Amino acid sequence: MSNVARVVALSLLALGMFAYPQEVLSSAGGGLTLWWNFVLPALLPFFIISELLMAAGFVHFLGVLLESFMRPVFRLPGKAAFVVAMGYTSGFPMGAVLTARLRQAGEITREEGERLLAFTNNPSPGFMIGAVASGMLGKPSLGVLLAGSVYLANLMVGFLFRFYRVSPKSPLPTNLPSLKRAWQELRDAQNRDKRAFGQVLGDAIKQSTNTVLMVAGFMAFFSVVLRLLNIWHVTLFLAFLSHSVIRIVQIPVFQAFFNGLFEMTLGCQESIRALSLLHQQVALLALLMGWGGLSVFAQVAGLISGTDLRFYPFVIARVLHAILALGLSQLFLLVAKVPTSVVTIQTPSTSFIVWNTWHLSSLVFMGIIAILFVLTLIQQPTR
Repeated sequence: MSNVARVVALSLLALGMFAYPQEVLSSAGGGLTLWWNFVLPALLPFFIISELLMAAGFVHFLGVLLESFMRPVFRLPGKAAFVVAMGYTSGFPMGAVLTARLRQAGEITREEGERLLAFTNNPSPGFMIGAVASGMLGKPSLGVLLAGSVYLANLMVGFLFRFYRVSPKSPLPTNLPSLKRAWQELRDAQNRDKRAFGQVLGDAIKQSTNTVLMVAGFMAFFSVVLRLLNIWHVTLFLAFLSHSVIRIVQIPVFQAFFNGLFEMTLGCQESIRALSLLHQQVALLALLMGWGGLSVFAQVAGLISGTDLRFYPFVIARVLHAILALGLSQLFLLVAKVPTSVVTIQTPSTSFIVWNTWHLSSLVFMGIIAILFVLTLIQQPTR
């Protein structure tokens, strides 16, 4: 975007905020309420524990054990397995946070960071299973299908990105994992960090709080932008134009899709209202969750701004992820017997969703680590 276009866009946004102060207040409040109820309790503890694990040398420990698996499959160092596990567990934008940290510490190269960033940013399992499938759709049985489509599509993106900017000067390693060497790497990492535990904990909480507050700012800002666009009927105009040109896209569906391009949660809610057929709902939900939304894009861009990582590979990966997730969701619907009856959750509450997020995220994290360890042990030579 040119400087003139940027100034014009920001001027229009400022005028809109002055013209509709009540709408700005309510939309920003809605974004912050969503952050307070779901994002803060779901992400902040995982941010803190990830900082503590990195300071304790756990990343270096995993790096040695999982090198022989991560290199052949994803062309990434074993340390990237920690980012994969936390990214799949905690949801947006944990993958970007940890990738930026590894790049700043010099643990990964620029190309490896861009490969890692491409497939470690997902919706959390609690959001897909608890909030979308159970809360919005009223069909908890669809949670596994949606999560499976999104996760499998992302793994496929990760495998495709192993061919991204491959250097012939960096052959795949042949060293087998060694538990003794892994422990030595962990001890060396701890010896290099001279901070006391109290300082490590304080730094982890401060860094994590700053990150989660930044996420709150992005959510509030994009809620306001999207609300102003709807007030100005920009989405309705684009929907009408699309409907006039191709004659097959319904205006409510296009508006839900457009809103989902900006903010994933709002797009998911409106997709369910706009569509009545199950396979159409699942298709649009998988597409939007694979895409993530421009709000997430802005968060990732802000988090990697202090590194030399390029942003365009992330955008390409999100487009691939959205398309693959949509296709896999329809394939799974064909082969799976999904109940079509609506399940009503009695007295849904914030605590229910938060508990679901913690429970599901913990299971996913432990499952990913266990699978990686088993795959690594399979590669061990028989004696």
